[in-house]
This record gives sequence, structure tokens and C-alpha cells, in this order.
Amino acid sequence: MKFNNIIHESQLSDKKFPVMAPEPEREAKLIVLQPVGYPFVCNLMEAPRIDVVNKELFELYARDQWEGFTAREGSYLFDQKLLPDYAFKIIRAHPDGSKITGNTSIILLENEKEEFHEVRSNIRMDDVIGQEDAKVKCRIIMKYLEDPDRFRDWAPRNVLFHGHPGTGKTMLAKSLANELKVPLYLIKATSLIGEHVGDGARQIHELYELASKTAPSVIFIDEMDAVGLDRKYQSLRGDVSEVVNALLTEMDGINDNWGVVTIGATNNPELLDNAIRSRFEEEIEFKLPGDDERRLMIEKCIETMPLRVECPVERLVKLTRGMSGRDIRERVLKTALHRAIAEDSETVRPEHIKYSLKERKKSDEPRHMFA
Repeated sequence: MKFNNIIHESQLSDKKFPVMAPEPEREAKLIVLQPVGYPFVCNLMEAPRIDVVNKELFELYARDQWEGFTAREGSYLFDQKLLPDYAFKIIRAHPDGSKITGNTSIILLENEKEEFHEVRSNIRMDDVIGQEDAKVKCRIIMKYLEDPDRFRDWAPRNVLFHGHPGTGKTMLAKSLANELKVPLYLIKATSLIGEHVGDGARQIHELYELASKTAPSVIFIDEMDAVGLDRKYQSLRGDVSEVVNALLTEMDGINDNWGVVTIGATNNPELLDNAIRSRFEEEIEFKLPGDDERRLMIEKCIETMPLRVECPVERLVKLTRGMSGRDIRERVLKTALHRAIAEDSETVRPEHIKYSLKERKKSDEPRHMFA
């Protein structure tokens, strides 16, 4: 309810009240819609399937009837022209709670579920222990994303994270996006390989189109070696060449993806095709933690565990030498904790740690088909 002009200034005697300027309405840069049919109507007829042949024409049609509406994630927009009362659910609004204008990009999902999800996290860069070289690069990326126009052709566009599994590659990317409050699109490269010819290339181009429309943003492609295989290995995966070509096109900047940073991650950089690997301006190695870093990791983990750990920290530091942070947390401390709980123990004792180390060793042993 609005109260503007209800009380005349003469009624306020000598009192002067400051006039508050209305907060400017934010313009929606992008909304992603999912067709859902008639969710609030009991109807025995199947809702018509929506297939968009011309995306630009659909955007014009959508903006024409919904311009001025507030786009909130999880709410609905209803068609009042071709399919009266047909509902479209707002899956993504950037920024959320903003107004649809004549400049808003509107994307309609053709599948039942969204292909690319924005990842939101509360992880901060200080939560990532060690990996100082990678943190320095991330701070440069942060400077760029804060002011993309300042960097232009000198922008940090493509960066490769590589190293042992569980050393914090994905965690650092999440912290980067969280620190800046920018969209992070995290996708596993294996999911880019479609069932039909052209699926993978289409997904790559749609991913970068979405990232560009919500820029500044970060694309994090995990398991890069799954699609960026060296040509001598591609005979094993003949279905990846189209994905590689599409990825090269986007990484080369043929389409001006200003304000978009691509971070690739792999455990095996030597398997990457040189054409892909050469597009990364910098490669950052994620190393296994040293004694001091493992000590910090263990102390942080123990602080949050529901049972007290009787094994001395220094003993754990020695026992976990050569392990990644994820191994320490998930395969040593968590396994020991669960063992202690299963035995109704009130503390995690050294024998529980010994059990977890033994289980980890067994799982790491090579399994032979005819053993």
C-alpha cells in the first residue's frame, strides 16, 4: 500500500521530513523459463509441448507480454496470447527480483530440467588451506571480474587447474565466485557428451551464451581430459571431437565473452590435446599438502567432529603424509568417526584411526579380474 500525498505538508506544522527517493528498480539481465503447462488446473488433457525453433522470435514474444513484470525465481509467468493461462516457471532470474524490460534476455528450456546450474556456496578463499599460487591467480581474476572493461584484451580468460584429486580445485573456484558474488557454472566435461551428433557442441555454445548474459561470471569445467583428449587418444573417444572444436571456438574468444572466465580442471594435464592446452594462458598446479598444511586441515576437521579425537594431532600429521585434504577428511577421519559411532564409543581412539588407514589401503590396492 502506498501513502504518497495522503498528508499535506501544511498539516505537519513546522516539522520537516526528508523526502526519501524511491529505490531504483533493477533491470533483469536474464531469465530462464521452464514450460510447466497448467499446474493449477485439473485437466485431463495433456499440456502441449513447447518447441522453440526461433529463439529471437520467442524472446520478442515473451518480452512483449511480460515487460514490467517482476521476475522472481520459483514464481510463474502465464501466457495470455497463444496459450492462455499456460504457465512458465522462472528457474533463473538474474538478478533475482528484478523487472523484465525490453533488454532482458529470455531463455526457454527445451528439456524437462535445466542443463546448467548456477552453483552457490558459502566457501571463502581463506577456507582453502595452502595453494598460494592458485590464490594469487584467483585474486587477479577477481580484479578482472570487478571491472572487465579495464582489462579488455589483457583479461585473464582461460586458466587450467591441475593436480591430484582432492587438493581443492573445485573448492577454490567456488570460493572465487562466492567472494565476488558472481554466477559460477560448474559442469563435468563428461556431461557435455550427448547421445546424438551435435548435442555436445550445442551444450558448449549454450553454456557460454548463458555465462555471457549473466557476466561477470565463471565457468568451471571439471575433468577436462574427458573431452580434451590428445589426438592420439581420440580414437578411443571419437564422440568428443565436436565438443573440442566448440570449446576451442569459445575459448578463442571468437564470440566476445567479456566478463567470462573459464577455469578448466584436470588430474591428468598430460592427456590434454595441445590445441586445448595451449588456449590456457596459465597452468596452476595444486600440490599435496605439506606437514603444516595437513596440521591445519586436521585441526579444523577435529573442531567440528561430534566426538572427541584421542589420537594426537602430530601423530595424525605423520600418518597422513602424502594424502590430499579430501582423503584426510573423507577417508581417514570420517571413516574413523563412523567406526567409533558403530562401536558406541564416546571418543575416536587410535584403533579407529588405524582401522580407517587399513580400509583406505585396501581400497587403493589394484583389483585383478581373475584374482
